[in-house]
Amino acid sequence: MSAHAYTEDQLVEQPAIGLFTELGWQTVSALEETFGATGTLLRETKGEVVLVSRLRAALERLNPTLPPEAITAAVDELTRDRSAMSLEADTAA
Repeated sequence: MSAHAYTEDQLVEQPAIGLFTELGWQTVSALEETFGATGTLLRETKGEVVLVSRLRAALERLNPTLPPEAITAAVDELTRDRSAMSLEADTAA
């Protein structure tokens, strides 16, 4: 057994990557990610957690009859900053 057998990479990340691959998902290592319009995941910063271009493409594929304005509204709602919302506000709806 290697000295690094009990790392998060070996115990969590690699099994998760294997499972996603079995399910037909495409995975990518972003360990040395580059940012910008031609970057690894097409995001500007590490803080950009939603891959907007992929989200938009998926929404368009799943909702082919919706007008572009509806897709944009959905993207805006799904990517809205919720950090200032209280737990009470989240559960009250």
